[in-house]
Order: sequence, then structure tokens, then C-alpha cells
Amino acid sequence: MIRPILVYPDSRLKQPSRPVTDFDESLHRLLDDMNETMMASNGIGLAAIQVGVPLRALLINLPDEEGNQHPENLIEVINPVILEKRGSVTYTEGCLSVPEYYDDIERSEWIRVEFYTREGERREVETDGLLAIAFQHEMDHLDGHLFIEKLSFLKRKRFEKEWKKKLKEKK
Repeated sequence: MIRPILVYPDSRLKQPSRPVTDFDESLHRLLDDMNETMMASNGIGLAAIQVGVPLRALLINLPDEEGNQHPENLIEVINPVILEKRGSVTYTEGCLSVPEYYDDIERSEWIRVEFYTREGERREVETDGLLAIAFQHEMDHLDGHLFIEKLSFLKRKRFEKEWKKKLKEKK
């Protein structure tokens, strides 16, 4: 089932997510719905809070060289924790909760993350590049943060002005 995606400035996006304790059918249904929602929205990542569920769960599915996303590349991430990070890289990011806005964001270049699967199995991954960026971006959502909060003061002011104008035009 495709769920509605919360859009900035919805206050629920600022809500910190609580840890998943039950790796049950309702979690599986949430993850399945999140995947369907993410794919329908052409996203590469989605946190549960973005569909209004404050649980520490997220998905990532990076596209291949042709821009296609394959089900076997889907990463379901429950209760993630960054164990180690190194370096710095700037990447142009966007967000399904801040549609049609992109900007350069600085993040760690390499990370080591611990998380659990939908069945509650512990996993650890070391990664860099777009996957490391996606992990950090989605994990920010779990703590109630959006990528626009990382903008400089002037860029953030310009964003807020443009965003308010865009919202008025939609009404």
C-alpha cells in the first residue's frame, strides 16, 4: 500500500523515532508499504517517520548505472547505529519530504553501521559513496532532522523564502 509522505514543514518530521522492539508482521507490513511508497515516488531512501510512523526503520535502494532499482538491492535497516565514520564529502542531496529541492550537503565519506534486518538479525556494513550518504541522510530523519538543517544560514534563509512562496502557489 502506498502511504502519503509527510512534507516539510510537517512537525511530525521533527519527532525522534523510537527503537523497534517487535520484529513482527506489522513491521513487515510497514517495510513493504514503505518500499512501495519509495518506489512510487522515485526515491532511493525512505525513513518510517516520513510516512508518519516514528520507528527507527529505513529503506535504501540505490539505482544501477541505467537508473533502475532492483528488489534484490533493497536494504531494510532497523535500529541503525553508526559505529565509526571517516573523512568528509559533499554531495547534492534531495528528499521526498522536501520535494524538488536539492542542495550540496557535507557528510562523512566512509561509515561503519550496525543494524538489524526485518527478522531481527544483526548486520554490520562498511560503506562509502552514495550508500554512505543515503544511510546518513535517512538516519538523520530517525533523529528528527532534515538535510536542509545542514545548510548555511544564508542558504537556509533563501530556501525558507522560496519554500513559502512555492507553498502559497500550490494553494
